[in-house]
Amino acid sequence: MRTELAKQLGIELPIFAFSHCRDVVAAVTKSGGLGVLGAAWMTPEELEMSIDWITREVGGKPFGVDLVFPDTSAGSGGGPEKTPEEYLKMIPSEHLAFVRKMLVESGVADLSPEYYESYMVEYAHKMAMTNKKSREQLDISLSKSVNLIVGALGVTPEWVVKDAHARGTQVGALVGSAKHTIKQKNAGVDIMIAQGTEAGGSVGDISSMVLWPQVVEAAGGLPVLAAGGISRGSQMLAALATGCQGFWLGSLWLGTAESDLSLEMREKLFQAESTDARLSKAMTGKQGRMLNTEYVRAWTKPDALKPLDWPMQSILCGYPFKAAERAHKLDYWTHSVGQVVGDMKGHTTVKSEIERMLNEYLEALDNLNRVTSFD
Repeated sequence: MRTELAKQLGIELPIFAFSHCRDVVAAVTKSGGLGVLGAAWMTPEELEMSIDWITREVGGKPFGVDLVFPDTSAGSGGGPEKTPEEYLKMIPSEHLAFVRKMLVESGVADLSPEYYESYMVEYAHKMAMTNKKSREQLDISLSKSVNLIVGALGVTPEWVVKDAHARGTQVGALVGSAKHTIKQKNAGVDIMIAQGTEAGGSVGDISSMVLWPQVVEAAGGLPVLAAGGISRGSQMLAALATGCQGFWLGSLWLGTAESDLSLEMREKLFQAESTDARLSKAMTGKQGRMLNTEYVRAWTKPDALKPLDWPMQSILCGYPFKAAERAHKLDYWTHSVGQVVGDMKGHTTVKSEIERMLNEYLEALDNLNRVTSFD
């Protein structure tokens, strides 16, 4: 299973783990893969502390950071930055009234005015993506021992690729079509992450088994990671058969002991089937796949308002999600998760999940050899 890309990055297994939790990132890297920290929503100070912690934990083994670069047109990474208070003022009163009514009708206790004000200012600061913030995050990442920078949204800006390559750091990008792949290749990106619509979070409309070979072809020799719908060794074997050189997994780690989700939130995921991971704009204003809950369904009712554009919808969601979490009513909360949620049925660890998938890979390979043998 050790592909050319794995050898190039100095990892034993071509398993790339996306996670917002630094414990997951470290555990995957220590298990022979490459953990990638989803850091777009972190403040520069939080990111620096997380990178330093991971560096100490992994003992020189490689890991990466996943960031959002919001404005790919300016190229300079500059631009004015709104304050959290300014972002909050941009949320229409009717949208606040919509979610407040939802909470009242569902019996979820509202946040106190004082707590609401302080929490939402902090939340807006995290959720609002600006060029200034992304440049600070990139500078911090490149000043540390980060081996891979991944752009999670849009075409990776020229300045990102230039700065990363100057430090000897490779750049990856998520793509949802062959067209996206060509744009990223022209931008100088080194690794394509072909994310099928089965994945959690922001996704396109093309299924993984159709998308992966299309991206491999469009990448023209650049390494491609398969993403979307991978939680079994047999799916890894299928991805390699399409020409991919590794696997990008995110949802699977949410149910592990290393995950930063509460036990209550994990149990909510364990109860779900694959059909409960649905596409909606309810979380961010962009199409994404998430756990289908009463909160998500509320945005599809006939009297529902249209979700706000990104990042305003993300900022708005902080209010009802915090209220639902505090009230222990997770029907009015949701989380990005892919269709593999139907395979997540109990508490595990990062190490046990990797071992399981490797054993399944060997079994699938043996089975393939058996069913294709004519002796």
